[in-house]
Amino acid sequence: LTSCAGKHSEISTGIQDFIHRTANPDGSFRPGIDPDYKGTSDTGLSGMAAPTYATILCATFGWSLPHADETIEFFLSCQKRDGAFYPPTGSMDQTGPLAKLYNTVQAVVSLRILGVSPRFDPMPVIEYFFRNGEFKELPLYTTSFFPLFFCAAGKKMPDLIDSRMRDYILREQKVDGYLQDHVASTFHAAHYFRLMGEATPKADAMVNRVLHDQKDDGSWHLREPDWDVHACFDALYILRQLGDPGDARTKEAFKKATAWVLECRQPDGGFTHFPDGTHSDMDAVYFQTGALVQSGFLKTRDNLKNEEILGWGHAMDPEKTYSCS
Repeated sequence: LTSCAGKHSEISTGIQDFIHRTANPDGSFRPGIDPDYKGTSDTGLSGMAAPTYATILCATFGWSLPHADETIEFFLSCQKRDGAFYPPTGSMDQTGPLAKLYNTVQAVVSLRILGVSPRFDPMPVIEYFFRNGEFKELPLYTTSFFPLFFCAAGKKMPDLIDSRMRDYILREQKVDGYLQDHVASTFHAAHYFRLMGEATPKADAMVNRVLHDQKDDGSWHLREPDWDVHACFDALYILRQLGDPGDARTKEAFKKATAWVLECRQPDGGFTHFPDGTHSDMDAVYFQTGALVQSGFLKTRDNLKNEEILGWGHAMDPEKTYSCS
């Protein structure tokens, strides 16, 4: 037991150290410790990702955020009068609809965690997608962005938005519960209904597919890396939220997944997306840490509240009902 507790402490300390070593004095965060490293996945696409994930991790475990006041100011400074947030870095076209949605939802979530309101009303960013059905042009892995936004904003999601998103999800869902044969899109569907406080359609089929797809090494990396970069996190969310915790298959899946995630841990205390020894990345640190929370390996701080707004739901209590409706 002492050895296990020591391992948990070592990993937690390493994550905290990584967060501090990537913190900039202006409140922003670098994707990795190397200042020349441009990031992978979310951190490469948007300069909003690293500060958001650092903020969420610190809230999850009750850690102090380095330069907290400056991080608040960083988020606020990224917002323009149209309500959207525009980070100063990232390979995505930060003026495009997908970038505006991602950046605005992440900023609203972060500011809610930090106890501050945006300077301008961000609602126009969300309303844009439902004027003429523009939400249908978004990837299916964005469905739960909408209830997450309303949870973080402390507002009821309009019935019109809910009905259109719900129809969109159900139209795309297959008999095995999956959307687009993609665990990420499927995760966001499960996250959507959990945030709405409703049963996830085809949940049992979804869980069975996730259990079937786990590889012998404990991962769910079935396709090219950029397609499955967050697959382990996504799959574990589905199992934790929708599966039977007493099922032997689920227990074994958590055990194997934990072992695989720990192989992605690096000497600098951070994590990579795959056990390949590349740069530790704040995106990977967030998703791998979240995976360890979901598998039960790492514990969140005591008396954690507002779990539904902590990013992509790693800390949500499976026994608790959430509702942004």
